[in-house]
Amino acid sequence: MSDSAKLTHLNDAGQPAMVDVGSKAVTRRVARARSRVVLGADILALVEQGDLPTRKGPVFQTAILAGIMAAKKTADLIPLCHPLGLDNCQVTVTVAPPDAVVIECTATVTGKTGVEMEALTGASVAALTIYDMCKALSHDIVIQETRLLSKTGGKSDFQHAE
Repeated sequence: MSDSAKLTHLNDAGQPAMVDVGSKAVTRRVARARSRVVLGADILALVEQGDLPTRKGPVFQTAILAGIMAAKKTADLIPLCHPLGLDNCQVTVTVAPPDAVVIECTATVTGKTGVEMEALTGASVAALTIYDMCKALSHDIVIQETRLLSKTGGKSDFQHAE
């Protein structure tokens, strides 16, 4: 971290404050985030042939919808996030043998502020939804490695080195 790095959501008095984005340029901004859910080999075996149906609905399809809905509601969940009208939001769930699934959420907006929090929120809530829908099978499910993978279109681009 550089010596000039500072928290952007604090005002001069150290109080929480929304960042003023009024003078920023409108650009196309894209962010991609990932969460990993370790289900265990037994539960993963149930879903490897396709989506696992439950009384609450198909697990992966429900998680995808929950992730998209959450990304659209990020400003309602995280106090200092700007409300954004997303241009697009895509959530994918991929089986990652031997015991996990990987969720990726890509959020896109044409605006003055980034969509990292929307992508992270989408991936996180999709992971929580998978936990919720599979918890009857095991309480040993672990949500891990929620992280930003990339962001473009703002002051500084970012790409996570795999």
